[in-house]
Amino acid sequence: MFRWYAVNTYSGHENKVKHNLEHRVQTLNQERSVRQIVIPTEHISEIKDGQKIQIERRTMPGYVLVNMDLNEGSWGVVKGTPGVTGFVGASNKPVPLSQPEIDRLLNRETAERPRTRAQFSIGESVKVVSGPLSDFSGEISEINQDASKLKVLVSIFGRETPVEVGFDQVKKV
Repeated sequence: MFRWYAVNTYSGHENKVKHNLEHRVQTLNQERSVRQIVIPTEHISEIKDGQKIQIERRTMPGYVLVNMDLNEGSWGVVKGTPGVTGFVGASNKPVPLSQPEIDRLLNRETAERPRTRAQFSIGESVKVVSGPLSDFSGEISEINQDASKLKVLVSIFGRETPVEVGFDQVKKV
C-alpha cells in the first residue's frame, strides 16, 4: 500500500538527496515500490529594490517526502541513499504521514495567495514611488507583514504625518 513518509536529510542537501534517490530507484529496479519524491516548498512574493519577485522556499528544511510502498527493498533503497539520515519515526519502523498532513505540506488543501516578505525594517528611510504621495520621503514606523503594508512618517507642511502604503509603493533610500 502506497503511503507518504518523511525522510530526514542533511539540511541544504534536499535537492541532491532527491536526485540521488530517484537515480537509485531506477538502477535498483524499485519503480514499482517508490512512486514520487517531493521537496515541500512554497512560493513567496518578495520586494527587492521596489520590484516584486517570486522566490521558492523550502517549508521543511532537512526533509524530503517519499510516496512509496514500504517493503524490504524500498526501505533499503531510501535508507542507503547518500545524505539520508533516516525515516521519521522509530529507527526500524517508519511512521507514515496522515492525509491531512500531506495536504497541508503539499499545499493541496487551499490555493492560498503567495505570501509577501518585506525587506524593510523599522526606522529605515524610504521614498514613496507611487500613489498620491509619490516623491515624498519618510521613515518606517510600523510593518504589517500580513497586509503587506508599511506605516511611513512623511513630512507634510513641516509636520510628520503617518501614511499607510504597500510594500510595492516604496523603495529604500
